[in-house]
Amino acid sequence: MAGHVYIGSFTSAGGRGLTTAAVDPDTGALTALGDTADVPNPSFLTASPDGRTLYTVSETEPEGAAAAFSLADPAAPKLLGAPVAVRGGSPTHLTVHQGHLLTANYAEPGSVSVLAIEDDGSLGGLRSVLEHEGDGPNQERQHGPHAHAVLSDPTGRWAVSVDLGTDSVRVCELDPASGELEIERELGLRSGIGPRHLTFHPAGGHAYVMNELDSVVTACSWDPERGSLRPLAETRVLPDGAEGENYPSELVISHDGRFAWAANRGHNSIAVLGLDETGERLELLDTVGCGGDWPRHLTLDPSGTRLYAANERSGDVTWFDVDPGTGIPKQAGSLDVPAASCVLFV
Repeated sequence: MAGHVYIGSFTSAGGRGLTTAAVDPDTGALTALGDTADVPNPSFLTASPDGRTLYTVSETEPEGAAAAFSLADPAAPKLLGAPVAVRGGSPTHLTVHQGHLLTANYAEPGSVSVLAIEDDGSLGGLRSVLEHEGDGPNQERQHGPHAHAVLSDPTGRWAVSVDLGTDSVRVCELDPASGELEIERELGLRSGIGPRHLTFHPAGGHAYVMNELDSVVTACSWDPERGSLRPLAETRVLPDGAEGENYPSELVISHDGRFAWAANRGHNSIAVLGLDETGERLELLDTVGCGGDWPRHLTLDPSGTRLYAANERSGDVTWFDVDPGTGIPKQAGSLDVPAASCVLFV
């Protein structure tokens, strides 16, 4: 039986909004089923733990929003109520955390918003906004805070936010009663590195920060008891001699923790990285073409055998078969999706 995948896009750049596609279980091929433009710029997507509700940002300025879609019919997502304003501009990322929806709002001043989730999966009101503080040396990109991602740690206790503008990662606790986020610890990374996204190792003891402004991944140890990150090593995601501007966007770890893949916007490649047995060090093994232009997002299918790239500027989602021995992706097909920005399996 075919599964379903959901693709976000930028309607402001010609995207169709939220696209639903069927997935062939044997080949991984995508077939578009329909689109909905109920929400402008649904650039990033996530789902409820039970898979019944899809959540999207609405990446707009001066104020963005978040929206909920029912997946009662997986082939035809239905908007659950009006989008809810997040009191922050350009939300770029979101996650479900302890029964709330959290959004990372990129526009200055960068912030993380907390929204209530109702029993039917729809969004309630805005409960709180945690504004970030600080800046970085790159005055064009780091004049002030720019929260770019927020996610739960593997234990579900901590909410971790990544700020490109302040070169830092904040570890927060949520008070479910008040809906307030409190910063417990803040990790400062190398000045000017521009952290964008973060992902955890499947074993839970390490995290990896994808840095947009310096094309490196920072490996960190993670102490879930204290909510503490400690940087260990940096690994470049471009081959020696690579020229031109490059802005990495997403990092994905294999289910077995042996490989990682990073999307390179500019170089238009997928970096293939090997992890050592400790999870502390990564090695660049190879780079392969992303199949298009400006890969904004990467994701693995549930089996972990196929990799999907949302190529924003060329307007396609390209999929790859991953060699289980080497981690090298081989392009297998693509689907036209104008201004594609995110791919989500539910």
